[in-house]
Amino acid sequence: MSELRICFVGDSITNGTADDECLGWPGRLCSAERSRGHDITSYNLGIRAETSEQIALRWRAECTPRLPEPYPAALVFSFGVNDMAEENGQLRVPKDCSVETARQIIGEARQWLPVLWVGPSPINDDKQPFSPGPGRSYSFSTERLINLSAAYDALANEMDVPYLDLMGPLSRDEQWAGAAIAGDGVHPTSPGYAAMARLIGEWSAWRAWMD
Repeated sequence: MSELRICFVGDSITNGTADDECLGWPGRLCSAERSRGHDITSYNLGIRAETSEQIALRWRAECTPRLPEPYPAALVFSFGVNDMAEENGQLRVPKDCSVETARQIIGEARQWLPVLWVGPSPINDDKQPFSPGPGRSYSFSTERLINLSAAYDALANEMDVPYLDLMGPLSRDEQWAGAAIAGDGVHPTSPGYAAMARLIGEWSAWRAWMD
């Protein structure tokens, strides 16, 4: 596609929270493609601390005015990190509910436009619990995110939607490791987002859109 409008829908990792360059992985990903000559319009619809259930309530209303006909358009979803956060000893969204909510979101989206689904990223277990502000505390877990990503992957296969599991590749990536250590426990520093953009940019499903 020589021209494409893309909504990136997700949470703080999609938003690029803690990135000093304020690009996150969507900004870096699309900047790289524009440098290759692709006419991309990118909309970052990541909101901090949002779960899949919160994203389910807003994504269509936010994407619709940004992706008007007849322009070529597509959707990229990435969520789940906040679902697996414990708050006051309880998961914000139990895994089964997270998977069913994903089924609802992705199922509706794929009936409308081309869809790619990017899995959650690892967190730094050594920096838990995470406090986003006064009076709030979340406890994240890489193990829970590995299990959720596997469940998302199975659902994506069932629904025939391209899914990128980032848990394994990022955990083995030196650039990500350094950014995770330097980050706040949930959000990497700028090199971590660059690592994500590189992996997604090399993904065959993304390259099929571009090339």
